Amino acid sequence: MTAPRPKRLTRDDWLSAGTKRLAAAGAEALKAEPMARHMRTTKGSFYWHFKDVSDFHAQILSRWERAALADLSTVLESETGAVPRLRALAQSIAEPETGTATESAIRSWATTSAPARTTLARVDEARLAALHDLLSETGIGNPEMARIIYAAGIGMERLGQTGAGDNRTSIGSLVDLVLALR
Repeated sequence: MTAPRPKRLTRDDWLSAGTKRLAAAGAEALKAEPMARHMRTTKGSFYWHFKDVSDFHAQILSRWERAALADLSTVLESETGAVPRLRALAQSIAEPETGTATESAIRSWATTSAPARTTLARVDEARLAALHDLLSETGIGNPEMARIIYAAGIGMERLGQTGAGDNRTSIGSLVDLVLALR
């Protein structure tokens, strides 16, 4: 009897594994040989799906960006009214449902990689614009308030929490404070 044929890896398999490795071990783990070892295959499989390591990186970043922007849309569509949407968006930044470790790894990667920095800047810009638009709808037009809420949310996410919902409650309090300035 012959052994079962191993599953043929797909581009998505590589990208999923790459995203997990990025979150667990940082951008240095996103090279062809370490990835192939991690996936128990050859570098040939890697190069079958990607032109080179830069292509692999670009596709991981693109995939993360699409997911982050889709999450942004989902959060904005989950509530009606500027105040509930503002609160939901701030809370999703401070306590995301998924991808916390990945976003932290991309933020770290962006300190040394221009493509990661550019991708992160587009996501940050979209989130900041959404925060600013929602604040404007409530009568707060100062763009610095959006930046303060965003920075606090990112900081809370990176800080972690001591109990369930700590970040959600804390960022909600910050939103309430900002709204009291109206």
